[in-house]
Amino acid sequence: MPQLCSPNFRTAESIAVVLIPVREYGAVRVRALGLVALLIVALLAVPVAAEAQATAKVPVIGLLDATSLSARAELVGSFRQGLREFGYVEGRNILIEYRWAEGRFDRLPGLAADLVRTRVDVIAALAIPAAIDAKSATTAIPIVMVGVTQPVESGLVTSLAQPGGNITGLSSRVDCYNVRRALALPSV
Repeated sequence: MPQLCSPNFRTAESIAVVLIPVREYGAVRVRALGLVALLIVALLAVPVAAEAQATAKVPVIGLLDATSLSARAELVGSFRQGLREFGYVEGRNILIEYRWAEGRFDRLPGLAADLVRTRVDVIAALAIPAAIDAKSATTAIPIVMVGVTQPVESGLVTSLAQPGGNITGLSSRVDCYNVRRALALPSV
């Protein structure tokens, strides 16, 4: 079960980092993507509620990745499902701006800057390269990192307990000490 390291994730100033067990796909991955959807909805909820009286603005998520839609089709499907579980349907009451680098990492800074120029409400950055370039592109737009294995070591966050900045999200960090402890347990 995911462990929330910081309970307050509604503002960009106090950010949560969530640790999940490492698994490629399956129930844990889908639950994790549902949590990502929840984080994004929570980050969008405060400004959208404040603006609801003035205009009927549809929130916009920017999704940034170094790969392609075909490489991430299952993940995008799970992400959309997670949003639907919270009442958000793409194209109806939420928009998603996709930016795919198609394996060309040199394109990520420009794609991240394009999302900032587009004025998305939140950026979902898949993996370390996308998260680093999103962080470089903005300090104002909240960024939700997904599948980042070493957020502290890569410089994305200050620490897991007090990330600081405008980044929150999931870390599939493997703690070698706990892996060794698990391997040392007798078989049941």
